[in-house]
Amino acid sequence: MAKRKPMDEKLSALSERHALNARAQAVTDPTFSENPFFDPRDLVQVKYEMLRRVHKEGQSISHTAAAFGFSRPSFYQAQAAFEAKGLPGLLPDRPGPRGAHKLTDKVMDYVERALAENEELGAPQLAEIVHDAFGLSVHPRSIERGLLRRQKERRAFPP
Repeated sequence: MAKRKPMDEKLSALSERHALNARAQAVTDPTFSENPFFDPRDLVQVKYEMLRRVHKEGQSISHTAAAFGFSRPSFYQAQAAFEAKGLPGLLPDRPGPRGAHKLTDKVMDYVERALAENEELGAPQLAEIVHDAFGLSVHPRSIERGLLRRQKERRAFPP
């Protein structure tokens, strides 16, 4: 079995952590082409070096952002994230939805009222009720998880 090259491992690690710069070819700053330490594929390194250039070397935001493949608004977003969270703030957020985007409090309140009226209802029937009332197509397991989440919240924060 052939061993993986270190660059392949780095590329894989960056990709797994969503830190692979999809616009690496847009990084035109000479440092990233002249020095092998600097990798334009490493999004965190690119953002950090961009911020450093502006704050430590006094370069203009517009010029620096463009040389690092970013827009001015992206520079300001990176700056705010770095100021708020430090280096980890430069890591991209995890992709995908954050929480139950269909099962809002209003929908879950409705589900709990339906369960209070008829405790025999199962998740498949509750999913049908949600579809009829709100026009939402929700998987029965999502209903179960939503109910469990509410139970945990009640235990964590008793009235």
